[in-house]
Amino acid sequence: MNPADLPRAVVRAVRCAVADGELAAGAGVPERVVVERTRPGGVGDYATPVAFQVAKSAGCAPHAVAQVLARRLAQEPGIEQVEVTGPGFLCFVLPAPTAPGVISRGIVDDIVIRDVRGGAALLSPADTAHVDAHAHAHVDAHAHVDAHVDAHVDADASRGPRERVVRACVLRLLRTQGTQSAQGVHGEIGPLTVAPVAKRDGDVLARYGRDAAFWAMLAVPAGQTPAFSEALLIQSEASEFFRVRYAHARAHALVRNADELGFHPEAGDVDAPALLRALADHALVLEAAAHHRAPERLVRQLVEVADALLDFQYRVLPKGDEKPSAAHRARLALAEAAGTVLAGGLALLGIDAPTRL
Repeated sequence: MNPADLPRAVVRAVRCAVADGELAAGAGVPERVVVERTRPGGVGDYATPVAFQVAKSAGCAPHAVAQVLARRLAQEPGIEQVEVTGPGFLCFVLPAPTAPGVISRGIVDDIVIRDVRGGAALLSPADTAHVDAHAHAHVDAHAHVDAHVDAHVDADASRGPRERVVRACVLRLLRTQGTQSAQGVHGEIGPLTVAPVAKRDGDVLARYGRDAAFWAMLAVPAGQTPAFSEALLIQSEASEFFRVRYAHARAHALVRNADELGFHPEAGDVDAPALLRALADHALVLEAAAHHRAPERLVRQLVEVADALLDFQYRVLPKGDEKPSAAHRARLALAEAAGTVLAGGLALLGIDAPTRL
């Protein structure tokens, strides 16, 4: 089981518990639940507060709901352990992710269709042919939404520049989760407190450029004042903004270099736990960022993916007289998938993803 499968498994467990009478017939079955990586020091790999959503309509305490769901979820293939903590949090332990599961064709479809706008994805020719029709249909169907989203950044004079940027990003995140109501199209996403850019920072769009300014605006929670510094303008690995875009460019370079060597990506087993885990978490991060109206969660995850890819990149291509092997093709596929995630994430932030830096 990939982490992205957990929310569906939890919803299914609630539905079955109600159908079998373990929870009251009137218990509400949520359409979706938020599953997030456990915080440092917490129990397990992932956790969800779903029991609190269900408890009121079920007429019992969250802890009792969680115990019912834990028994069911412990029987799900691919979940190693389920534990109830505190007043009713469900915590999960999953097996370490494998490369084929992370970069299967289904995941590539999902990344392209939901996260990447305008052809920013890194795809092999075979994958491109497979998803092309779906991707174009998706872009066409949501073109009017994207036009409204981007227009708010520049045209909504009733809000400050940072609020416009944050709201536009939240709208994109909501769209990826299928919550693009008529109100959402027109920029109404409900109450959202956004701290403005400090007066001392002046016109940050003019000083730092659109991409760097957007990054700084979105890198901290909306209620906090963003920080700007000259580091945003320096191409150095000391800058998270640079590392993310550089890692995306490196993924493209690896694909180009491999093509020159005559081999292409192909899913297979890869020993790269940090990168595999970061990619496996991508769908959950998008869900949580949309649910909490928190673009900074996506920013943090892109940094995690970028850092893992930059550490991994030196193992992708053959060295010296070494011939390309199945291992090299599998590593290239993993690097390509990471580049796709970075491209899609930057697009959701409203930031350009150059293929060369």
